[in-house]
Amino acid sequence: MRIAVGGIHIECSTYNPVLNEEKDFRVTRGEELSAAPYFAFLKDYDAEFLPTIHCRAIAGGPVSRATYDKFKSEFVERLKPLLPLDGLYLAMHGAMYVEGMEDAEGDWISTARELVGPDCPISASYDLHGNVSQRIIDALDMYSTYRTAPHIDVEETMRRSVKMLVESLKTGVRPILLWAPIPVVLPGERTSTVDEPAKSLYDMMPEIDAIDGVWDASLMVGYVWADEPRATAAAILTGTDRAVLEREAKRIAQAYWDVREDFVFGCETGSIEELIDKAIASQTSPVVLAESGDNPTGGGVGDRAEVLADLIAKGATGVVFAGIADKPAAEACYASGIGAELDLSIGAWLDSINSKPIKVKAKVKFLHGTTDLADRQAVVAIGGIELVLSAKRRPYHNIVDFTRLGLDPHKAKIIVVKSGYLSPELAPIANPNLMALSNGVVDQFVERIGNTRRKRPVYPFDKDFTFEPQVFLSARSK
Repeated sequence: MRIAVGGIHIECSTYNPVLNEEKDFRVTRGEELSAAPYFAFLKDYDAEFLPTIHCRAIAGGPVSRATYDKFKSEFVERLKPLLPLDGLYLAMHGAMYVEGMEDAEGDWISTARELVGPDCPISASYDLHGNVSQRIIDALDMYSTYRTAPHIDVEETMRRSVKMLVESLKTGVRPILLWAPIPVVLPGERTSTVDEPAKSLYDMMPEIDAIDGVWDASLMVGYVWADEPRATAAAILTGTDRAVLEREAKRIAQAYWDVREDFVFGCETGSIEELIDKAIASQTSPVVLAESGDNPTGGGVGDRAEVLADLIAKGATGVVFAGIADKPAAEACYASGIGAELDLSIGAWLDSINSKPIKVKAKVKFLHGTTDLADRQAVVAIGGIELVLSAKRRPYHNIVDFTRLGLDPHKAKIIVVKSGYLSPELAPIANPNLMALSNGVVDQFVERIGNTRRKRPVYPFDKDFTFEPQVFLSARSK
């Protein structure tokens, strides 16, 4: 069995003014893709996997059209010589937005379908914060999505998608694919699978998988910061018994709808000012304060300085703040060297429209040793605050992100990260976890973000409407 592998994986806030360019992606191609740890699990399946190109970036703003066109063109050119194929596996995210284009994944996947032809089955894996459309469903035969947020089942999901494809090719059984859109779209921070009601909803999925005639049950939360028609929750099922699949898709959709008002944040929330006061007064530590509106892994810019300004104004001490994306400030630190004291302007490096910089006096404490200019990270002391300045947008979710910079998060009184729900490594040390409902392009108060292209009605933007689940087949299943 000859199965091609490729895809593109990014989450894009349409409210973020900073375009994602080619330089922002980690691209693996050809044999480099085959050797990548991300795809190492493929060796466990009895098939020949043929690499094309896989493009991956952290969440951010829209992808520039030129960048997308270049990646898509290379994908096409690498796929063509492999034809004819027995199958195609696409590792996607599902919340990509390309400037000037609706339904970018629909464009990518339908292009792949046109190339491989009608007889080649395609299986895709998605992030549960992706958005789907009829165009996407019509081009696919099999589908699977993450069942955890924070995402700790990425490989497990990819395996489910590949396993279905391999089994279909071995047995000659072509499954049915269908979906039921759900007019609800909420932030990931209110729908974490660690908390109810999402936990119980996602506990249903393996139980449904075990039903005769079902291969895979998926529940999409969707991506709320994409102002486009396909931004919605959805139940998506793959299997062989249409009646069972329709029944279960409707059951999942109805269950999600019924608890739409029950989703809450899984930690204490408040304004920046309220939570900084609480963090300073806390008798336990480390307090982990998440600045949710500027979270780069949710699509935020990552360069806002309001939290830093309030910490400084209140004389906070014992603070580790990781971090603020500000290339000019980071480079000034490298130019001055460790021990240097300098005046810095911090913040609004990328988005000067929606945020403002602050002026500080800082002492350079640490410079990350790297030959990659884009990976430069400087630690500066501003009074009792140790602040990380990075030359690019990036998260600080893992303990090693701190320790490689000479910082010990366990010993801090307050840790500040630009995040929503905490990563699996930071959550266990949070004592307590506080989430600031701050301004930004991934604002948790989604009702106040602008909407011009979103399909309506949809909860929570609209509340007074009724819903009855409807199921739509893939064109491949009719």
